[in-house]
Amino acid sequence: MDIGTLSLIVLFGLLVLIAIGVPLGFASGVMGAVIVMVNIGPHALGILLSRFYSLLVTYSFLSVPLFIFMASLLERSNIAKDLYDALNAWLRKTRGGVGVVTAIMATIMAAMSGIIGGEIVLLGLIALPQMLRLKYDQDMSIGIICASGSLGTMIPPSIVLIIYGLTTETSITMLFQEAIVPGLMISGLIITYIIVRTRLQPQLAPISEEPGLTIKEKLKYLPGFLAPVAIVIIVLGSIYSGITGITEAAGMGVVATMFIIWTRKELTWFLFKDALTRTFKATGTIITITFGATVLAGAYSLAGGPTYVAEMILGYDLQPMVIIAMMMLIFLVLGMFMDWVGIVLLIMPVFLPIVLKLGFDPIWFGILFCVNMQVSFLSPPFGPAAFYLKSVTPPHITLIDIFRGFGPFICLQLIVLIAVMFFPELTQNFHEFIPRR
Repeated sequence: MDIGTLSLIVLFGLLVLIAIGVPLGFASGVMGAVIVMVNIGPHALGILLSRFYSLLVTYSFLSVPLFIFMASLLERSNIAKDLYDALNAWLRKTRGGVGVVTAIMATIMAAMSGIIGGEIVLLGLIALPQMLRLKYDQDMSIGIICASGSLGTMIPPSIVLIIYGLTTETSITMLFQEAIVPGLMISGLIITYIIVRTRLQPQLAPISEEPGLTIKEKLKYLPGFLAPVAIVIIVLGSIYSGITGITEAAGMGVVATMFIIWTRKELTWFLFKDALTRTFKATGTIITITFGATVLAGAYSLAGGPTYVAEMILGYDLQPMVIIAMMMLIFLVLGMFMDWVGIVLLIMPVFLPIVLKLGFDPIWFGILFCVNMQVSFLSPPFGPAAFYLKSVTPPHITLIDIFRGFGPFICLQLIVLIAVMFFPELTQNFHEFIPRR
């Protein structure tokens, strides 16, 4: 069977299986097995298993469950609540202060663990009741929480960056270094948007009638910053200083988090067991998708699929940036319907050879991909952020209400995506950008 016909069969088969409710990991695994059976024969299935095994035994992959475990521990302790109280104490009498506090807290939490779902749930439990109580605009409040809570996609130690690095065999440390500025750009734009819009429309964020605190009273809240800052310094400081690699830093973060929770007398068997259970479930989901997507990507590569797609796209003789823009559009559309793990494992083996042939830096392209995936967390109809938040919102807030609040924040994310695309020097923090052709 020629590769063009096979590509259409795989695409159609994958869409049908997903449409009838087959999980992505199983759907992609089945289509991968079909490719091997058609092109080579059943004796070649062992090659796919060896491909999956080589990914799982990669040392850096161990950092994924460790960061998930650290995030689960943080969710169940009061470290996040103390951080919120400390930030709120300093910004209580600022117009839109609670929204700014939420965005800053989300940025710090993202730098602590790199996990998205738990952060949105946590902000929904802590910040949303406070904003609704102060009569903040509901749509704006929801957008702030979900957009800020998705910063774990971009800000290191991002799980998305780790999986991209493992899949494309690029330096995860370099990805972390070059994601800092775009991640902080999104955070800064969210904060700026809150400040500017609440100044133009004060009714969207009434100032709290509670009395302001004196400097002496505010200083009493400073200990709430210590634990989060310590964890960030331990994890990111050890990576950027070159003392440890990604996996060792994740392990140090887990130990530091458990020690801090223990000193705060919050470490219980129930907390530890619950965090461990959530870690197993989340890691199992990632591994299942990884298994199926790796099988399909490996089978398609054996059949010559990536070469076929690359030659077809390059054969149109389009401008390099037009091709990159087309890829970003494809990612945006796929992000509306698929999980980011499946996208990076299924699509990146096809797109990356094209990116390299065009002379672009794979690290820069990885940053573009991660910004794109942050947009996908808010994109209807299956934006995960909406479902995470819905699990903890009052009954009167529907999914439609939640999605309605995402519009301005998706625009902010797209602004950063376009900026990084056309100004690659924004990611050129620690190494020379490979010149474009």
